[in-house]
Amino acid sequence: MPSSVIAEIDYEREHSRLTVTFVSGRVYAYYLVPPREAAEFRAASSKGTYFNTHIRDRYVCRDMTPRSVQLKRSAR
Repeated sequence: MPSSVIAEIDYEREHSRLTVTFVSGRVYAYYLVPPREAAEFRAASSKGTYFNTHIRDRYVCRDMTPRSVQLKRSAR
């Protein structure tokens, strides 16, 4: 189901890394995310609600937003 907040979800099982791209263009990588958590996130009917409840503030993350998106947003 499409999300109004989350544009893309990618999971790399070999690194237990979940990458979330938001519709704003921001990209965050979340580390040590179990495969089951990533699968449940993908299957959630409300990706934004699932993310806020189960992912955000529960896993170490890193801002991976491309520099071009950061510059575009700061120019506003």
